[in-house]
Amino acid sequence: MISQSLLNPKSIAVIGGSNDITKPGGKVISNLLTHGFKGKLYAVNPKEKDVQGMPCFATSNDLPQVDLAIIAVAAKFVEETIRVLAHEKNCRGFILFSAGFSETGAEGKELEKRCVAIVNEVGGTLIGPNCIGVITENYKGVFAGPIPDYDPFGCDCASESGATMVYILEMAIPRGLKFRNIFSIGNSAQIGIEDILEYWDTTFDPATSSKIKLLYMEKISDPKRFLKHARSLVNKGCRIAAIKSGATDEGSRAVSSHTGSLSGSNAAVSALFRKAGVIRCSSRVELVYMAAIFTFPPLTGNRIAVITHAGGPGVMLTDELIKGGMKVPKIDGPKADALLAQLYPGSSVSNPIDFLATGTAEQLGKILDAVENDFDFIDASVVVFGTTGMWRVDDVYKVLHEKMKQCKKPIFPILPSVIQAAEEVSMFHTMGNVNFTDEVSFGYVLSRVYRREKPFTEPALPKIDTKRIRQIIDGAEKGYLSPENIEGLFEAAGINLAKQKTVTTAIEAYYATEVLQFPIVMKVIGPVHKSDVGGVRLNISSREDVEKTFKELIRIPEATAVLMQEQKIGTEVFIGASKEEPFGHVILCGLGGIYIEVFKDITFAIAPVGKEEAASMIRHLKSYPILQGVRGKEGINEELFADAILRLSALLDAAPEIKELDINPLMGSMRELVAVDARICVS
Repeated sequence: MISQSLLNPKSIAVIGGSNDITKPGGKVISNLLTHGFKGKLYAVNPKEKDVQGMPCFATSNDLPQVDLAIIAVAAKFVEETIRVLAHEKNCRGFILFSAGFSETGAEGKELEKRCVAIVNEVGGTLIGPNCIGVITENYKGVFAGPIPDYDPFGCDCASESGATMVYILEMAIPRGLKFRNIFSIGNSAQIGIEDILEYWDTTFDPATSSKIKLLYMEKISDPKRFLKHARSLVNKGCRIAAIKSGATDEGSRAVSSHTGSLSGSNAAVSALFRKAGVIRCSSRVELVYMAAIFTFPPLTGNRIAVITHAGGPGVMLTDELIKGGMKVPKIDGPKADALLAQLYPGSSVSNPIDFLATGTAEQLGKILDAVENDFDFIDASVVVFGTTGMWRVDDVYKVLHEKMKQCKKPIFPILPSVIQAAEEVSMFHTMGNVNFTDEVSFGYVLSRVYRREKPFTEPALPKIDTKRIRQIIDGAEKGYLSPENIEGLFEAAGINLAKQKTVTTAIEAYYATEVLQFPIVMKVIGPVHKSDVGGVRLNISSREDVEKTFKELIRIPEATAVLMQEQKIGTEVFIGASKEEPFGHVILCGLGGIYIEVFKDITFAIAPVGKEEAASMIRHLKSYPILQGVRGKEGINEELFADAILRLSALLDAAPEIKELDINPLMGSMRELVAVDARICVS
């Protein structure tokens, strides 16, 4: 729980306070004084008698009662300092700058745990260790800059890296972004990202709270809690952008399924964010551009007017918008001709609208008025306007500001001249605006924001035979399940499986043809990758071929039996699942058969998956047109595909012991979807 002692302290003690502002304990006092902390401020340092004009105490024992302690001393002194403050000085808020804790190894981790235990004993809040501090409306408790001016509707931000937080601010402030509360949480010994999200969620007031949340994360400790509060905030009208670093799964692990090789913690993070309605970013530039776009009203459509006085940026922006799924519609007709007549010769209004390097502020105003009033097929404008330095552009930016306030259609400003028009851009910011500097980065981010899906609701899973599933799982050994057990699980879950029979002798194979219709598929049981060892035979259409094929397959090394199955035809698709702690099961789907390895065209979702999310997984496959049917070839029944994903989700809920699962392929048509090969590993 985040206490009021942390958010709104009436008194602050800086342990390790200093006159040297090149030290954290000196700089934070300077920041607190400079930015007008109105409460009582104390310093503790045995080597000083006064610090920056304030009396200084020799030890924490000498302090009066205090709400918040900012600790900037060596790690070995921290535990006793916290103990004194918590138990003797009624301190309930702690910001721990100090390093030397869990990031250093086992000993540091134990020290960190002991410090947290003391804070927990008194119901306090600890930020850090190894952080740069906290910024709220009431105080600027950080030792690093820059420090943004407080804005009640600015961005809320939380970061697990202090340096990254600094660099985000370095990029955001010069683009006009405003900030509200900032939490640098370091090692997250007690308070992590999930706690910050919960605080934002439980205290959210649509009239007074910020609706823009920015996150930098290095770990996700509690995915379910993250999902709960992030989804709740988005549903309340917030927009959240986040960086989760560690996007590559380094190191090897033993996997023997397609799912195991294709999934991983990074895929799970992306799936979690998508489920919650959080937009994942890969860089500070992307995060800041997301935040800036969030300050504008959401787009009502994807049809964009590109307005520029420089041809090159307009073309590059158009290319990026189109690549991202946006539209840059052609503008023509009488109203377009009327607009063109008001511009200098050589201008173009066909979109991009290029009104030349000599274009004026008045002309820009007329263009924006025309887009607003005359072109109903345009949803928003992007204006790219800089300067060669030959003349000032104050008048242009003033018109741009006025139209941004007047027009109902969003107008996004890209102002690339950060050196030659620095004064004009600064003026633009003082009027309450944000701006972008790179048209391609902007186009990419705008496209992603427009494509953002709403959070997926908690699903209602189909009813399945949970009792039978538990009987099979409880009676099975760890490792790969037998075909009979897989058949039983699928039957209990309502997943359609091709009719099949396992045989261990040629005689059994012969008599199996009495219950299986030709043509038949025969597959070796034992080797993990059957195709790699020649263990799959198709189009077997006689009893003689059955006997011959059985003898060939059973001689394959590691073969223990042969699976005989009625052969199905159709489009091959794939469904799989992998258990990725701490996220739970990640469900995958895509084009199946050998194509899964070649194209790796896969979409992911965190279980449980509902109908809406399953449909989204299918639609977002690059191979989706193939599933719809192309060039006269029949597609597959999407409802059956989605239902299979839901039933797999229900199976995983009933059998959390499932470690990896492949259903590859399912043979799909408009009439049926049938699993013809499956592998399940339980732990």
